[in-house]
Amino acid sequence: MTQPDPSPSPSPSPEHLTLPETSVLPETAVLPDTTAVLLAAGEGRRLGRGPKALLPLGGEPLVAVLTRRLLEGGCRDVLVVTGAYADEVGAVAREAGARVAESPLWRTGIAVSLRVGVAAADAPHLMLALVDHVGLSPALVRRVLGAHRPGRATAASYPGPDGRLLRRHPVLLEAADARAAAAEAHGDRGARDWLHRNLERVDLVDCGDLDDGGDLDTVADLSRLSRLARR
Repeated sequence: MTQPDPSPSPSPSPEHLTLPETSVLPETAVLPDTTAVLLAAGEGRRLGRGPKALLPLGGEPLVAVLTRRLLEGGCRDVLVVTGAYADEVGAVAREAGARVAESPLWRTGIAVSLRVGVAAADAPHLMLALVDHVGLSPALVRRVLGAHRPGRATAASYPGPDGRLLRRHPVLLEAADARAAAAEAHGDRGARDWLHRNLERVDLVDCGDLDDGGDLDTVADLSRLSRLARR
């Protein structure tokens, strides 16, 4: 799946790098009321292993593992957007505790699936996540939620080769901003255009100590499944 913006963002201001440490967030910390929109509509054609959502991670389908991690990280619920193999993926997602919305035009790109997910969600905040982000963990989810400020957008970011942060997933948006991002999304660009146009409102949260932000695009990436199975 396509990332929001693989190109380096402008050097973040110091306040973007002042991050709450997940380990010291109190158990009673008030996190934003958030629905996670987990995009899981692709067929995994490049991998040739069927839909990424059903790839095994620690003996469970990936969509079930990530649903649980999003809930454990502090999201109030998870909405899985299905497309390819919708019946199979949807059944696994529901059993894991997620709601499901089907994207009938999923072949046209991630944008239409984003619109379906945003339209079906009803929380004040939406966390956009990808089903092939195998390094997503409850700690990472909680860090992004804990760093969010009202009226802002918050994006998990990871150091690139030159040390500058690259904006990737998950991304936390106010509901109105998520609707605006979905409305202008097209093809496989998802929320990228909205995020780029609103750079001054996007807080980058350094999650490089938790993950590298990579996903499953090639056969070589499949090694992530075994390496991260116990995270």
